[in-house]
Amino acid sequence: MSTRSWALPDPVHQWILQTTVEEPESLARVRKQTAAMPQSNMQISPEQGAFMAWLVHTLGVARALEIGTFTGYSALVTALAMPPEGRLLCCDVSREWTDIARAHWLRAGVEHKIELQLGPALDTLDQRLAQGEEGTYDLAFIDADKENYTAYYERCLKLVRPGGVIALDNALWSGKVADPSATDPDTRAIRAVAQHVAADPRVRSSLVPIGDGLLLATRR
Repeated sequence: MSTRSWALPDPVHQWILQTTVEEPESLARVRKQTAAMPQSNMQISPEQGAFMAWLVHTLGVARALEIGTFTGYSALVTALAMPPEGRLLCCDVSREWTDIARAHWLRAGVEHKIELQLGPALDTLDQRLAQGEEGTYDLAFIDADKENYTAYYERCLKLVRPGGVIALDNALWSGKVADPSATDPDTRAIRAVAQHVAADPRVRSSLVPIGDGLLLATRR
């Protein structure tokens, strides 16, 4: 992730924050607490959060899922933007990080909208498909281990409805995706899923250069 949009000049970034980002106090609290953690760069940027809230409103998202929750900022963004009856399924493996998330969701008054499943996300997604939830989600946000991105995408493509959106974070990977010398497993995995989505006739896609790059795919 990235706590600010990658390669954006400081004055431009500050202008964006000052003019287009309204971060509620509930989100600012998550950001402040997470900033003190060694893994703080795993949190999405405030401008990406604002974009995702806009996306939730625009799509009329009532049912969403998230793969990779960390300390709960992106989940809180989604839950706050959903209608009162909205429901969000969060998949993560860390109780330590998601305990922080739960505390913030409770304080923000949205804990009733969020179901947290601890365990390997692929297992959770396969269980939901087996329970008949195919085509019942409006939005899926993928921001977890990169080597499983393509597998997550394929599950989410079954779970989201036609017209639903899958958003894959870290699509620019701090620019490493365009560096031929970068051949580590994570970079290769992100390149692979980007190429997979671009060639997939089942979706329409666009890469938005916000945060660390947000790859959007709409199911046809």
